[in-house]
Amino acid sequence: MNLTFISFTQTRVMSRDDPTAGANEPGQTTALIPNQATALSQNVHDVNKSPSATVGDEKKEPDVERKETEDTSLTTPEKPYSAFTKTEKWLIVTMAAVGGLFSPLTSNSYFPAIPTMALAFNKSTELINLTVTVYMVLQGVAPMIWGPLADRWGRRLIFLACLFVLTLSCVGVALTPTNAYWLLMLLRCVQAMGSASTIALGAGVIADIAAQSERAGFYGIYSIGPMFGPCIGPVIGGALTQSLGWRSIFWFLSICSGVWFIIMLLFFPETLRAMVGDGSITAPLSHRPLIPILLRHQPNVNTERPSPKPLANPFRLFLNLDVDVLLFFSGMINAIFYGVIASISSLFTEVYPFLNETDIGLCFLSIGGGMLIGGTLTGKILDREYRNIKAKLVRKAQGQLDANTKAADTEADPPDVKIRDEDFPIEVARFRIMPAYLIISAIACVGYGWCLEKRVNIAIPLVLLFIMGFTVIGMMNTVQTLTIDLAPTQGSSITACNNLIRCSMGAVLVSIIDFIIKAVGIGWTYVILGALCFINFPVIFFIIYVGPKLRAKRRARQM
Repeated sequence: MNLTFISFTQTRVMSRDDPTAGANEPGQTTALIPNQATALSQNVHDVNKSPSATVGDEKKEPDVERKETEDTSLTTPEKPYSAFTKTEKWLIVTMAAVGGLFSPLTSNSYFPAIPTMALAFNKSTELINLTVTVYMVLQGVAPMIWGPLADRWGRRLIFLACLFVLTLSCVGVALTPTNAYWLLMLLRCVQAMGSASTIALGAGVIADIAAQSERAGFYGIYSIGPMFGPCIGPVIGGALTQSLGWRSIFWFLSICSGVWFIIMLLFFPETLRAMVGDGSITAPLSHRPLIPILLRHQPNVNTERPSPKPLANPFRLFLNLDVDVLLFFSGMINAIFYGVIASISSLFTEVYPFLNETDIGLCFLSIGGGMLIGGTLTGKILDREYRNIKAKLVRKAQGQLDANTKAADTEADPPDVKIRDEDFPIEVARFRIMPAYLIISAIACVGYGWCLEKRVNIAIPLVLLFIMGFTVIGMMNTVQTLTIDLAPTQGSSITACNNLIRCSMGAVLVSIIDFIIKAVGIGWTYVILGALCFINFPVIFFIIYVGPKLRAKRRARQM
């Protein structure tokens, strides 16, 4: 039996009218079975509905390569992407997700204490807000340092370093004397350096252990930690400040991060593929968990390590147009999200004056609940989309090859079909659900603003916040998953780039949202935010139709 690979790289099919047929250009291959290639190209085009099979005006025909295999090889299962079992993967992702929670938790639990700290330090609210500004700046910059280091030196070591820095800085802030405002500013910068990078590190872990077909599901669960932090942070910060004082926030953070540092030190394994491959290669002693509870099902562990890769410059990722467009999309959605949650406290206090501080903090759970469910379901939807599109491509290609085998009147079995991940139309699989999410989010955003403007029953704005949380996390997870698909070997670096753009755009909108509300009113402010959602619509079609071409050219340059 034969094994057939379908590739979506550009192919020149031999014909009588093409005198140059058979001469391969860079990044091209020659179809060995022209008639099959032409038919398969039409089948693929019917499935993904995108012109990813064209470059310029030329028709891109899939490369159909016959590879003879022995019968014994057919009984050998395909080697899995990772040596970790499904349960072990979930355990690793859960540990990374809790680690990623500390970045937004450290940032957002601080907000309710700002008025109290202004009185304690005898400084204006503007000066205390400056500590928030510098935190957000370092929150965007720090992952650009830690991310490449994690791609080079390993996830575990950098994860532990970040948690250690965060724990010590939280203790420092909790002990800061009220006459040392400069020390508060400095320690908040150190806090950001420690906490902000955990999100990028977790994304790199997922790129290490999860194949494309399951990556979205894992990232959906992982994102619950980082994205739920902005919702529960104000609740925790407000409760602690009201009952125990502002210093209790940082004691709480230091205890939590310190405990998680110990847990990861004991159990968290090294996952960097450049160091441990699929997980079966023994990591260096300094990268091994103190209590190795994972991979016990593998009696024979490989000890040969791949040669280390050079330290990569994360800023080079910005030279890819498709990556830039994706990061702009993610940054815009994240800015709208932070514009909404940054104004919840002030708007609900004004519109619903019967709410106390604790009640307002609980209102954040509405959007947080939407994110919790949306992150989980979106991951399952994306994984199902991947499997469905791949199954359709395989069925149509296999049917055509079966027909050709019968037409050849041969007794040989028809070849099996396999579509390689690097040639799969991943942009289509990830972004097919994006238009629905974007439309629903924009409508919910506009409706939320006018509900507050008209002072309707509080239940309606809370429901709309839930819908926005569901759709926003769905869109951001989709973009993050696709960016990791495009650069799986630089998972932490590309997530750091995403974090830089998101933090920058979010900081801009948060800084002006109150001025917009005062200038045009609540309702029209959220009409503007809804319009910003619709600005992203061309991005969807760009990624689906142009993205595959850019990815193919980039792969051709690397070959």
